[in-house]
Amino acid sequence: MKILNLYTGIGGNRKLWGNEHQITATEYETNIAKIYQDFFPNDTVIVGDAHDYLQKHYKEFDFIWTSPPCPTHSRMNFLNNLDRNASFPDMKLYEEIIFLKTWFKGKYVVENVRSYYEPLIKPQELQSHYFWSNFNIPDTGLQRKKVRNDKGMTLKVKMEQQGFNIKAN
Repeated sequence: MKILNLYTGIGGNRKLWGNEHQITATEYETNIAKIYQDFFPNDTVIVGDAHDYLQKHYKEFDFIWTSPPCPTHSRMNFLNNLDRNASFPDMKLYEEIIFLKTWFKGKYVVENVRSYYEPLIKPQELQSHYFWSNFNIPDTGLQRKKVRNDKGMTLKVKMEQQGFNIKAN
């Protein structure tokens, strides 16, 4: 299967996919893309704009996973900015949902955090995230603990918990 993985970061969502697929990943930041490539040396990594790459290359893939940047949609960002100037949410999230729903013939998932506003397009809801997809995403039971306490957690503990070691980077 040919998979397009957009806005990859260091590859947190990629970790469980195995190595039997042909995966193309996009990441805007060169240094982050290098970390991803170190973790997944068999993947093709494109350094560039994921939104633009999606529009130009979507027909080349069987499955697309996209997770557009979430800060402008997040409840935390909203709460942190109550005393500041209001800002628009980045609508690329909804552009990609509509684009994939309309034009893409394969399977897709658009993932994002729960927003501070009522979603404009109804998502599937799992844990603390929204998923827009053209198939049902089952609840696998791989849920995070209900109570998170990251205060005072060291980088070493976080890396062990997530299964990523970025110290070399």
